[in-house]
Amino acid sequence: MSPTTTAVDTAVHLAQLYKTYPNGPEVVTALAGVSLDIPPGSFTAVMGPSGSGKSTFLNCASGLDTPTSGRVVLGGTDLTALAPDDVTRFRRRHVGFVFQAYNLVGHLTVAENIGLPLLLDARRPDPVWQDALVAAVGLTGLEQRLPSELSGGQAQRVAIARALVARPTVVFADEPTGALDRRTGDQVLDVLRTTAKSLGQTLVVVTHDPHVAAAADRVLFLADGRLAGEMVAPTTAQIAARLVELGS
Repeated sequence: MSPTTTAVDTAVHLAQLYKTYPNGPEVVTALAGVSLDIPPGSFTAVMGPSGSGKSTFLNCASGLDTPTSGRVVLGGTDLTALAPDDVTRFRRRHVGFVFQAYNLVGHLTVAENIGLPLLLDARRPDPVWQDALVAAVGLTGLEQRLPSELSGGQAQRVAIARALVARPTVVFADEPTGALDRRTGDQVLDVLRTTAKSLGQTLVVVTHDPHVAAAADRVLFLADGRLAGEMVAPTTAQIAARLVELGS
């Protein structure tokens, strides 16, 4: 076992995570000692008031940003012990991303957008696996369309398939239904949740929407860069009440 790996008993392990930013003569603390474990195959939602550290949490936990101090361990690999280029390679192979704005490449087809993470990692897509993903997210027959020819819900389904194509350890989603109407958002959330579950993927969703968070196994709350509690299988009303308490 290499120095950067540990036994895999959690999908995400964060230990005393701090992230600070300079703000003129002062320092802003976006994360202040966050420690948690997320089990493999689970669906976790992360919520909190504006400025609570949700986006910083996602960026640091996924390896998109480097914490000021603390450890980030994904699937047994300590990202904080890796060189930047190695973190980039690790993300391509083991981390999936779904963003509110879809982030599709406009001149690439649906099929090409889905296979892009593998192409960037100099790997060839498995056509059987990619066809299965396309079917799982309900895009069969649309493989040759461009993003401009898709509805918002269809575009987000492409983003979901793209996030899953490399069989990642963890899929991080940032407001994945935020740009969609409620009906379409519910459909996309169901696709994301059921597809990740059927593939045994770990799903971490940052959201401001109690309706979205209520679909998760567990909801973590952030306030002022710190963990401010959690709920297991809560209702939408329970989540909304907790957010009111936190000042959201």
